Amino acid sequence: MSIRMLVCDDHEVIRTGLASLLTGSDIEIVGEAATGKDAVRLAQKDKPDVILLDIRMPDGDGLSTLEKLRAKVPESKVVMLSTYDNPTYIARAVALGAADYVLKGSNREALIATITAAAAGESPSRSGELKRIASAMQVRQAVDDDDVPLTQRETQVLRHVALGLSNREIGCSLEISVETVKEHVQNILRKIAVSDRTQAAVWAVRKGLV
Repeated sequence: MSIRMLVCDDHEVIRTGLASLLTGSDIEIVGEAATGKDAVRLAQKDKPDVILLDIRMPDGDGLSTLEKLRAKVPESKVVMLSTYDNPTYIARAVALGAADYVLKGSNREALIATITAAAAGESPSRSGELKRIASAMQVRQAVDDDDVPLTQRETQVLRHVALGLSNREIGCSLEISVETVKEHVQNILRKIAVSDRTQAAVWAVRKGLV
């Protein structure tokens, strides 16, 4: 049974290359989009199994398109496609519900494995950054450090902050309200005696929390 996929990338050469790369596999490209707006429109029309979405789109951040796709076609799995192995991008993609994150430099075998795993609802196929960062975001165990005066939830929120996520993205990831996130962030800043999120992120890295 073939996997129906929508490819969303503003570069025609990438879309053509992907089509060529996937020839002879069980993955059928049912549509191509060059903008985030077209991606959402085609996804609603074609209901693909998987949407391969460039993290940078000409009409805005591909991650904002990811959020719209998760709301409009929740049954479709979204795999982010990027040139950058960037922890902040990966963390934001995880928070907003991406099934996986694949690099444009990946080989055919890795690409097919990622798409197939996403279509089957399996955990991220990559053994590297996405799994590590997704795990770091969800960990809630107590920290064995007397110098860390934070609750388990505050530590979890701080990990998200250190990975560059906004309050809204943290709320999506942890399934709590933005107001609750703001409250946690204020408590964190007060407890560790720093004045802003950047200083909090540096503190978290020094403490080995991310």
